[in-house]
This record gives sequence, structure tokens and C-alpha cells, in this order.
Amino acid sequence: MKLSLVVPCYNEAENVAAFRDAVVSAFDGCGYDYEIVFIDDGSRDATLHNLRKLYQEHRCPMKVISFSRNFGKEAGLYAGLQHASGEYISLIDADLQQRPEIVRDMVKILDEKPEFDVVAAYQDRRGEGKVLSFFKKCFYSIINHLSDVTLRADASDFRTFRRSVAESILRLGEYHRFSKGIFSWVGYSTCFIPYTACERAAGRTKWSFRKLVNYAIEGIIGFSTRPLRLAAYLGVMTAFAALVYLVIVVLQKLIVGIDVPGYATIIVLILLLGGMQLFCIGIIGEYVGKTFEQSKQRPIYIAKEILGDDQ
Repeated sequence: MKLSLVVPCYNEAENVAAFRDAVVSAFDGCGYDYEIVFIDDGSRDATLHNLRKLYQEHRCPMKVISFSRNFGKEAGLYAGLQHASGEYISLIDADLQQRPEIVRDMVKILDEKPEFDVVAAYQDRRGEGKVLSFFKKCFYSIINHLSDVTLRADASDFRTFRRSVAESILRLGEYHRFSKGIFSWVGYSTCFIPYTACERAAGRTKWSFRKLVNYAIEGIIGFSTRPLRLAAYLGVMTAFAALVYLVIVVLQKLIVGIDVPGYATIIVLILLLGGMQLFCIGIIGEYVGKTFEQSKQRPIYIAKEILGDDQ
């Protein structure tokens, strides 16, 4: 098998057939074998029903992995890598914003340029709003300053890579996964190519602003321990400020006296110090919580049904 297209799906009932047809059309006459590995991430619509129908039609080699519930896109990508048979593996969305024709170009690059192990696509023009774009720039700026790995801001999960890269990714068995960070952490020579995202074939995006914020926090916590140092730095700075203020109060008492009790000052300091303490405890709690969940060694996903996998 030359190529495996790994396609996570969550409530994509209206798109999976169109995606399969687009793949068949794009790879018609390509001269090599390919397969589509669909992962149904606990969809609540007819996605699994439609995938079963597509599998029975046998228009192209297919595998369908159905989760017992929604485990998230990251778990879907991990499952797809586990069940992919291809020499090359491509990660692509089912909504047809990322066209299969670009995957064929990626394969060509890997064939012609053996010095590259990964071909990653980045959007040359983004159709998102200015507010969302601003927050994304802030996130990448923060994580690139905090983390030991560098993330390209405009690169997506849409990429094709050799099997050796997939095997390296599968060796990282953390429960909370952040693919963009994992791609950078494992390394390998990467060729970046531009692409223009198309409109969704049907349906609406599953990524709300809240989910994007949670995903960003996962990335920062998963690939940097510097927020813990930030808590320590805040503690040192607060202690130093308290010492300076203590000296000032003593000098005031000895030199000019203090006629009016500093009620407002005390209240402000209590609120400030309390807020800083809760902030630092929150940072520590995020790391402790992730460590606790990882220590349970629960599986990244549970598959209740697998079609077409002979591994």
C-alpha cells in the first residue's frame, strides 16, 4: 500500500460520501495503491451508518474505525495512524476544505525529494475573523516563547509523511495529545507548501472559540513547564514587594507617624495576594491534573467496531 489517508470524522454524515468521491476522482490513474482510513469519533448523526454503506460499495479500499464515544480529534488521528497500512500517511479533514488533489502533490514531493520526510500544508489566505486571528497569533507567540519546540503559526494538521514519522508519533503515548506540538517534537525534515482552504462541503465547524482555548491550554501545558516557573517568579516578586512595603511602613511610623489606619491598602493587598495565589495554584493544578489522568494509563480511545482492518 503506497498511501493511507487518515480522516477523523465527527458528525460528518453529509460529507463522507462526497469526500470518498473526491478521493477516487483525485487518485484516478495515479499508478499506486491507496486507502482511506475513516475514524468515526463517536458521531451523534448518521456518520457511521453512511460509512458502513461506503465500505460496502467497494469503490476504493477503506477502513472504518468507530469509537465507543467521542474521544476527540487527537485520539482519532492516533487511531488512524495505528490502522494505516501505507508507506505514506496523510492526515486530512472530511469536510473537503482540504482537497485530496493536494495530497497527490504531497506524495509527488516525497517521491522526488527523499531529503524530506514530511510535507505540511499551510494556509496562504485565511478566511477567519480579525479577533480569532489575533488570538491565534498570541497563542503561537506565547507557546513558541515558552516551549522548547517551535510551531509554525500558519501550519495545520494537513500533512503527508513517511511511515517512519508515523512510527515515531505512535511511540508518544500521552493521553492528552497536541498534534502540532508532537509534529515539531519528533522532528524530521519538513517541506511546507501553501494551500487555500475551500468552503465546507456541508455542515458547520466543530471548533468553537471555547474549544480552541482549551486546545491552546493543552498545547502550552503539554509542551512547556515554564508556567510553573512563572508561579515561582511571582512568589519571589511578591515577597520582595512585601519586604519593600514593610520597610516603607516602618519608616513612616518612625519618621512621620501613621495617623489613619491603612484599611484600603490592606484590602487591596489581600485581594491582590489572594488572586496571585489562586492563579499560581491554578497553574500547578493544571499540571497535577494532567499527571493524575496520565497515571491512570487509560487507553487513548476505545474502538467498538472496525471494518476492513486485517492487521
